[in-house]
Amino acid sequence: MPKGYWVVSGDVTDPEGYKAYIVANATALVKYGARFLVRGGKAEVVEFEDFDTALACYHSSEYTKAKAFRDGKADLNIAVIEGYDGPQPGA
Repeated sequence: MPKGYWVVSGDVTDPEGYKAYIVANATALVKYGARFLVRGGKAEVVEFEDFDTALACYHSSEYTKAKAFRDGKADLNIAVIEGYDGPQPGA
C-alpha cells in the first residue's frame, strides 16, 4: 500500500509565536505515526503509513487543536496526497 503524505508550503509570519504550533502539532503527528522527510526549508513533507492515516491525522481533534496555535502566525497550505508505489523508470 502506498504511503500517505502531507506536503506543506507557506510563510511563517511570527516565528516566535509559531513555536507553540510546532509543539502542539507533535501530539497528532506522533499519534498517527508521522515522520518528517523535509522540514524547515522551502517545503515540508510528512510521511504516514498510508493516505487514510494522513487524512485522519489532518482531521483529528489533536491536529485541529494544534492548528489554532498557528492562527495569525503562519499562512500554510497543506496537501494530503497518496504516494506512488508502482513501476519506476528503468525497472
